[in-house]
Amino acid sequence: MVVEPIVQGQVALQVDTLIEGFEIAISWPVIGWMTVGLLLGIVLGALPGIGSPVGMAIVLPLTLPLDSTSAIILLASIYSGAMFGGSIAAILINAPGTESAAATTLDGYPMAKQGLAKNALAIATTASALNGFLAAIVLILISPILIGVVLAFGSPEYFLLAILGISLITIVTQGSIVKGLVAGALGLMISTIGTGILSPTPRFTFGQFGLYNGIDFVAALIGMFAFAEMMKLAARSQIAESDIELAGSIKDGVMTVFKYPKTTLKAGVIGMLIGMIPGSGATTSTFVAYAEEARSSAKDGRFGDGDPRGVIAPEGANNPTVSGSLVPTLSFGIPGSGSTAVLLGGLLMHGLQPGPTLFGDQLQITYALFISLFLSNILIVLVGLSVIPYASRITEIDTNVIIPVVVVLSFIGAFTLNRNWFDTGAVIALGLLGYYMVKYNYSVIAFVLGIVLGPIAEENFFRSLQISGGDYGIFFDPIDRPLSFLLTLGIFLILSGPFLKPYFERIVSRA
Repeated sequence: MVVEPIVQGQVALQVDTLIEGFEIAISWPVIGWMTVGLLLGIVLGALPGIGSPVGMAIVLPLTLPLDSTSAIILLASIYSGAMFGGSIAAILINAPGTESAAATTLDGYPMAKQGLAKNALAIATTASALNGFLAAIVLILISPILIGVVLAFGSPEYFLLAILGISLITIVTQGSIVKGLVAGALGLMISTIGTGILSPTPRFTFGQFGLYNGIDFVAALIGMFAFAEMMKLAARSQIAESDIELAGSIKDGVMTVFKYPKTTLKAGVIGMLIGMIPGSGATTSTFVAYAEEARSSAKDGRFGDGDPRGVIAPEGANNPTVSGSLVPTLSFGIPGSGSTAVLLGGLLMHGLQPGPTLFGDQLQITYALFISLFLSNILIVLVGLSVIPYASRITEIDTNVIIPVVVVLSFIGAFTLNRNWFDTGAVIALGLLGYYMVKYNYSVIAFVLGIVLGPIAEENFFRSLQISGGDYGIFFDPIDRPLSFLLTLGIFLILSGPFLKPYFERIVSRA
């Protein structure tokens, strides 16, 4: 009988906080920055070689003068806008603006060649916005559950989650597992440069005072994403090599999405669930959604030859992935992709700590972020459908204009972080490193996660040992800390699984 009033009080508090978050999201200048971020994200997403991680990395240091809520909503809106913007280049010139739009080229570009470019762009706009809209509602509804989960985590669990995040990215990203581990370990090593977190001892500073604070992770993000991408883009003279003709019907494209409600909703569910897995990202979710649709509609499908469901599936999955990826990023500080790594960098730079604080004292900011995603998807429909007749012009920008602008903004942004020339040096050094890592198939995401998660892992590792009095059993005690035990078991299975799998398969085949 006493429990009921307590539950009612908690529900009332949640509703009050949600209303406060809504008021923040629609207040000025927050809604203005959301609009700017969305428009910027659409343009950046439409430019192959730029995309959301690069755009967010460039803008990140420029958000320093903003309040934390405006800054985070600006970055999240760029991310959301770029998810849609990537489809423009994918459909019109067969060059996805973002990796997540690569699956859209499979049927989007054939539709454009058949004179249905407007249909394909309208399908991409409607599917992306509709499912992003629904995913934001789901995110708001599951927030109370997330709060309970987040509060169950302590320092040992956060340390293990950081290690789990790095372990997962080596599995999910394509290529060699060993190379992924090497990349993640290298990122962790670089995060140890500077004065120790829990001791006053300088590490790997070589007597240089400018390195005492370590390499700023924002400068590292700018180098790995913006500078390295510009080096790759320098090989092109213009993004679109030929004139583009837009034909088709916007209205028919919009109606096509509603003609396949099962395809649309299924893509949204896949996108959100995969987005919640640390290390997965929108590239995985869009290809899984596409593959599932091609499998389930194989009887009457003509996938790869301009089937509209081949555009609905990946585009319906990309924006829900944004909402899904916010769950591990905001709850546990584990980013699922390059974009969420930059977003996490923004949270930390503005003094917002992922975890219990964002779902406790600062819950109104979290709700404001969720509601801004909800509103930004309405804007995607309005902007997306009105920009379609002029979309091709975005892809005709000369790279001789883009590259100098991005490089100059990168240096200015890195220097203004701490007014430290070592940060600008880090942009060049890590930019070169990022370029060659991509060239030789090392995971840039794993490397960035190592840098971002390294300090979180280190701090919680030593804090855990302080709690246990130096006893390492705190990380795998099944009786007192079952959550830690399960996380440790998960890390072991993830890391050893690829090596043990052939042995188990051999045993099964003999049996």
